[in-house]
Amino acid sequence: MNIAIFAYSRTGCKTARRICMALPEAEMLCYAVPRLAEPGFLPLEKAVYGAAFSEMDALIFVGAAGIAVREIAPYVRDKRTDPAVLDLDERANFVIPLLSGHIGGANALARRLAAALGATAVVTTATDVNGKFSVDTWAAERGCAISDMRLAKAVSAEILEHSVPFCSDFPIREPLPDGLVLGESGELGIYVGYRCSAPFMHTLRLVPRVLRVGIGCRRGISREAVEEAIGKVFAENRLDPAAILGVFSIDLKEHEPGLLAACAAHGWPAHFYSASQLQAVPGEFTGSDFVRAVTGVENVCERAAFWDAERLLVKKTACDGVTVAVAAEHWEADFG
Repeated sequence: MNIAIFAYSRTGCKTARRICMALPEAEMLCYAVPRLAEPGFLPLEKAVYGAAFSEMDALIFVGAAGIAVREIAPYVRDKRTDPAVLDLDERANFVIPLLSGHIGGANALARRLAAALGATAVVTTATDVNGKFSVDTWAAERGCAISDMRLAKAVSAEILEHSVPFCSDFPIREPLPDGLVLGESGELGIYVGYRCSAPFMHTLRLVPRVLRVGIGCRRGISREAVEEAIGKVFAENRLDPAAILGVFSIDLKEHEPGLLAACAAHGWPAHFYSASQLQAVPGEFTGSDFVRAVTGVENVCERAAFWDAERLLVKKTACDGVTVAVAAEHWEADFG
């Protein structure tokens, strides 16, 4: 985690140092107002706030909360992407998460700092105050994409008054937290899975990134051909592209421009295996003598997808010079 700390007094600088000691694994940048000339602190200029807001995982202000509010106000955009923002008084009596309490992790960070500094965490989000399930926190902690933030807000509001039905394509480790009940029908509910399913009239889909896309392709394939092939396979099988964990192929393709361009455009990590590694993957796969002659293994896309996966969902599918297979890694809906 990358954190920027802003201090406005000598006492605040002492507290900033305590924060650094409490978070030894974090990469810290500490700033202090220039008049202090505090050793080990960078000079805090006005432009620093905007740069830190766009580049850091968390911003920690050590001073009056009003300073923090004024300085971050021009940069606040979206709770899915805004960093965690916290404020501490200079003597570390209180730790206040101001922004991105759930998805950005500000609430959890506030509780951790409070425990380490002997402070009080002032958490004000409704689900936390009432001890209810927080859908956006749970999704963020488990690497799930949230299909619709407006529905997430509606679910959070409903949980405060009633239980919301919850269903999953994955094993569910019970007991469910307060605010959820197992169910697959109703007006509003939560579905966890990698398919484009909508069991409820208004379905909030939480999508774990568990789908491994195996790719084989001819030399010189275009980015567009790769994108169209993956898009076609996902549409035909009602799979959600948000569930893509990465794209996997043989090392002969690790410098294929079109394949790499498609991965870069969509933020898909690309991973490559040798022929011997792919050959060692257990299972029955769609064989091709031609593919074996070219690559040294009779199937690339299925074997690459199934590496370290639990289930092969889509077998080899050919699409204009690209072969696509999809497998799912193991995942569980747990609430521990």
